[in-house]
Amino acid sequence: MSATATVSAALRVAVLVGSTREGRFAPVVTEWIKGHIAQRADMDLDVVDLAETPLPTVFPAFGQPPAPGTEEALALVSPRLAAADAFVFVTPEYNHSFPASLKNAVDWHNEQWHAKPIGFVSYGGISGGLRAVEQLRLVMAELNATTIRNTVSLHHVWGLFDEDHAMKDPQSDAAAKSMLDQLAWWAEALRAARTARPYAA
Repeated sequence: MSATATVSAALRVAVLVGSTREGRFAPVVTEWIKGHIAQRADMDLDVVDLAETPLPTVFPAFGQPPAPGTEEALALVSPRLAAADAFVFVTPEYNHSFPASLKNAVDWHNEQWHAKPIGFVSYGGISGGLRAVEQLRLVMAELNATTIRNTVSLHHVWGLFDEDHAMKDPQSDAAAKSMLDQLAWWAEALRAARTARPYAA
């Protein structure tokens, strides 16, 4: 496939839903950002919900085979991350950080993140999940990913949606558009770069 053909194709965006808690608010936030992505002709969407595709939480010791069932669990997630041109992480903030389920998914993978951009949709109380995003930037830099500047931070998230889970805040909608515009720029640029020259970590 030529670089021109690759760049002209729709960008494959994997939305990674980081919360797996009982009673989580993540589905509401995810449906909202899905709606924004669905409006774009330049993006194809794949939602990877870690509550629906649980990964093992115990890593094998060095030199030891993984536990039974590990390969099957990874097969439900890893190829989808590898196929993505870009990611959107949907994450709450737990104790000034991001969920263990999201860290687990990050740590089970490596080259799937390389030279790909990541946008963030964070949510919570007064902080809007910003401290989770700060820590994710450090983690993903180690994995050779590019975290984009513009983020979506939903402060006091429970009051931002109406009873039908429609967004009431136009500023949040504007932030989502801005983030996705920037994500598309980086995704196109990095996809063209990976096509021209495979990334070497």
